[in-house]
Amino acid sequence: MTRWFARRTGRMTSWTTFSEDPDLISLAGGLPDTSLFGADNHAALLTAMAHRQSALALQYTPTRGMKALRECILEVMAEEATPVDPHRVIVTTGGQQALDLLCRVFLDPGDVVVTEAPTYPGILLPLAAHEAEVVQVETDEDGMRMEALEAALEELRAAGRPVKFIYTVPTFQNPSGKTLSLERRKRLLEIARAFDLPVIEDNPYALLRFEGDPLPTLLSLDEDGRVLYVGTFSKILAPGLRVGWLVAPESVLDKVDLGKQCADLCTASASQLFIAEFFERGDWRGYVRAQVDLYRARRDAMLALLPQTLPAGSRWTRPAGGLFVWVDLPEGMDSDLLYEHALRRSVSIVPGRVGFARPKPTHHDFRLNFSACDEGRIETGLERIALAIRDIEHLGV
Repeated sequence: MTRWFARRTGRMTSWTTFSEDPDLISLAGGLPDTSLFGADNHAALLTAMAHRQSALALQYTPTRGMKALRECILEVMAEEATPVDPHRVIVTTGGQQALDLLCRVFLDPGDVVVTEAPTYPGILLPLAAHEAEVVQVETDEDGMRMEALEAALEELRAAGRPVKFIYTVPTFQNPSGKTLSLERRKRLLEIARAFDLPVIEDNPYALLRFEGDPLPTLLSLDEDGRVLYVGTFSKILAPGLRVGWLVAPESVLDKVDLGKQCADLCTASASQLFIAEFFERGDWRGYVRAQVDLYRARRDAMLALLPQTLPAGSRWTRPAGGLFVWVDLPEGMDSDLLYEHALRRSVSIVPGRVGFARPKPTHHDFRLNFSACDEGRIETGLERIALAIRDIEHLGV
């Protein structure tokens, strides 16, 4: 059957790292700790939903989402100091679907999209599926470098290559954990205005802040209606519910609505009602605070152990929130090779190449997740990584 595959499937590669192997310690996937939610709480909400709204939970819903769920989204956006018009919101099947729908709406084959380097691996798959060309802009400790962004856009314009949008995860970025500074947020919007470009703000982690003051969303700073905001309940509630959202101008939502009808007609009714039930009966803000406290302790445990885990000359980020630490090994060490040897030691990481549209021959960077494992498993996982590094050193590579 392969001879009938579309050409674009050759550009699509997997980046997910999830496993059900109980012996594998995963320091890879961006998994929240859903055990915090509690079985009794889960059962009570399901029971309440079944008694109150069973028929509705089993029925189709409007493509743009249920009113009750959209009100929950407005609460989350208000918590981020970003009030929005409910008519500018569409509910999606996770934030990932919102990204795919935006690619479907905006991209023709050969169009250029600009992202950070590295970028969220999950955006590269829909970009490849829609045959976009990806140009990546280097980052430093304050996120995407604006002078490099402006230079890249100038070069693309001079070459006659149309850019369709800029994509960014500005807060506790996946995979690096870095945060775009306030000065650069403002400058990013100035550059987008100068080049007349939309900006996709992917913002799953902002409420998972461990320290420091919150920074304004790009959407809240936007004066031109060019920021398209993607949010999700996956990181602040539960990824298995598969509920996210997009905030965009009506002209964009009209096209996204049609794209969603092509994809799945509507997001699962039961998931939408479950979230609405939780927001009505539970304390969602308290739940997020509990996550923050837990993840802060796990981040601190990981950071304390990295000096004895990694070889001399290694560097790593110290994220002020989110789920990830980004590690740079010394030059000459190959993170793909480390990934392979780590798996043999029953621990997983995300090799750095998955955050790049055009990977270099050798990458010496990789991503670690600290949210999904308790401190004991983090310690054991890092011990196994240290052994994997020694395995490589003994091979002389």
